[in-house]
Amino acid sequence: MLRLLLALLLTLAAPGLAGAQGAMTAAKAKDLVRASLVAESEALVPGRTVTLGLHMAMKPGWHVYWRNPGDSGLPPEMGWRLPAGYSVGPVQWPVPERIPVQTLMNFGYEGAVTLLVPLTVPESAKAGETVRLAGTLSYLVCEEICIPGSSELSLDLPVAASAEPASGQAALFARARAALPEPAPGAYRTTRAGDRLVLHLDRPGLADVTGVAFFPYAEGALDNAAPQDLAVDGSGLRLTLTPGDAKEPPEALAGVLALTEDGVRRAYALGPEPAPAPTTAAVPTAPEAPAAAPEDESLTLWSAAGLALIGGLLLNLMPCVFPVLSIKVLSLVRQAGESATRVRLHGLAYTAGVLASFLGLAGLLILLKAGGAGIGWGFQLQSPVVVALLAYGLFAMGLSLSGAVHLGGGIVGLGDGLTRRAGYQGSFFTGVLATLVATPCTAPFMGAAVGFALTQSTPAALAVFASLGLGLALPFLGLTVFPQALRLLPRPGAWMDVLKGALAFPVYATVAWLVWVLAQQVGPNGLLAGLTGLVLVALAAWAWERARGAGRLGTGLGRAAAVAALVAALGLVALLDGDRAAARGTALAQGEEAFTQARLDALRSEGRTVFVDMTAAWCITCQVNERTVLARDGVQAAFRAGNVAFLKGDWTNQNPEITRLLERYGRSGVPLYLVYRGQGEAQVLPQILTEGIVLAAIGQKAVAAAQ
Repeated sequence: MLRLLLALLLTLAAPGLAGAQGAMTAAKAKDLVRASLVAESEALVPGRTVTLGLHMAMKPGWHVYWRNPGDSGLPPEMGWRLPAGYSVGPVQWPVPERIPVQTLMNFGYEGAVTLLVPLTVPESAKAGETVRLAGTLSYLVCEEICIPGSSELSLDLPVAASAEPASGQAALFARARAALPEPAPGAYRTTRAGDRLVLHLDRPGLADVTGVAFFPYAEGALDNAAPQDLAVDGSGLRLTLTPGDAKEPPEALAGVLALTEDGVRRAYALGPEPAPAPTTAAVPTAPEAPAAAPEDESLTLWSAAGLALIGGLLLNLMPCVFPVLSIKVLSLVRQAGESATRVRLHGLAYTAGVLASFLGLAGLLILLKAGGAGIGWGFQLQSPVVVALLAYGLFAMGLSLSGAVHLGGGIVGLGDGLTRRAGYQGSFFTGVLATLVATPCTAPFMGAAVGFALTQSTPAALAVFASLGLGLALPFLGLTVFPQALRLLPRPGAWMDVLKGALAFPVYATVAWLVWVLAQQVGPNGLLAGLTGLVLVALAAWAWERARGAGRLGTGLGRAAAVAALVAALGLVALLDGDRAAARGTALAQGEEAFTQARLDALRSEGRTVFVDMTAAWCITCQVNERTVLARDGVQAAFRAGNVAFLKGDWTNQNPEITRLLERYGRSGVPLYLVYRGQGEAQVLPQILTEGIVLAAIGQKAVAAAQ
């Protein structure tokens, strides 16, 4: 039931988390796309046409779009600034790739792409002069989220009576032309089959055809994510497609048909290309006109902080944090009759606790990283001492909620009520607790956030973490800053005691999970010490409660026994690090291998497809992904069918080799999922997986997975 709840909550939070984590991973747009303007000739010849190239090289895992971007995105667009008389023709678009993103299907380019553009030189151009070709290239670069960017491009070329090919550019232009679609090799037509469209290509003699994909020129013409069903016979091929949301489905499809025939990828242009958009036309300027200044990217930090704020809000839905927040809301219901000033002070104390914890953990991480430590976000949970102490604290909280012990007069049972001042301290430390229990739940977001923060200055990094903390604190702070909102809550009554007791059980479930994490970090003796510590915490709670109202002597003895039990529990915690050598770590399932860089390099040199899973026992997102996606029969069958090697990196305990791989891909926490196909660069998968994402990444179809 707990796993089902975790999966449900992660599913609900996935879009926001994915957007936030992508923003935190993103550096400036110009660091994600390196754009340049190149020419095929060394000079411009009056009255002739020269081919220019808009070359874009993307950071691994990021992509730009084709002329029809698919279900989302925008194609690159060049706003030209050319001397009078010069003009450019339509862009020649290379064949794109299908890029699945969650339930969407986009069309675009990863790695690098060169868009060819013909430039016509006027007859009036004078030999000997130098011409500046310039413009603003606007683009949308995407991973899990999309970042708009632009680059100011320019190229100075002389005008001459004749021109030689540009040195060093021949290979680039050859690759660009090879990536263009060819004319159709035979007749083609579109027919209907029920509510679907069938594209026919007459091409007798087709042999081994695989990897067929049709890219329509018109947006909305097809359901891009729907299956494209291939049939090949003696006359050619038929591709059955699903119409899109266009008001009137096209009678004749126009676009690019890509296929692999006998191991060679080919692409054919079918039908007329759409007219180029008017915005691609040249804008005449004087030759001496200065280029516009590059765009101001100073808002990148603010954008990141804003998305961090949204991500912090989403943390309140996580199963670790929600019970703590609910308990504090119950305390507000009880305090509804008190002054507005006191209620606001509780909210500010809680917020201060959250912010102090986030900034403290972030500052410690930054200092340790600066000192050369190979750690990342969640580093504190790599210590069995921290895990055990967190389990003990939550266990005591659960006992208080269940009524086994009454610590102070407040409902939280964490010192919230001995005096009015202590009540504020209780709110502060509830904020600290909320941050600590949120840490393992934030993996899909925090890893990317820290990856961004650690590339910035210390003040900028702390600003991102402060935004996260503020987002986590905002719901409770909002209820206290606007006390009239408390009127929306039910009146105090017996239901509060019932709900308080019910909230103890998710807390106990978190304790059970922490004990399971501890079992991955230590050996049998360490686990026994940790469990014994829980017994001693229960003993301390029982002794403390028995001491209430037992007279002076009985009270003193009872509280002394409680303190002694707690001291003994803390003494056992000190023994945990000594048993770490016997830890077994995260278990490997059948077909999985332990990650090492040497093993990864060996598999890649063999040309194998490799799936790398960077995980940890304390990472809730990792565990949900492994149980609900990676362990499914269909995914496992696809791994076997494709001879895919599965390497699992266990970051439950510190592992510098894993830390280095995380940092290589801009992450500072788990999960991280990589797919290597041959010796190419890795594809970075989203941190919240689906079966379709995994199958697409390893190049296997769902049909194959179901076998």
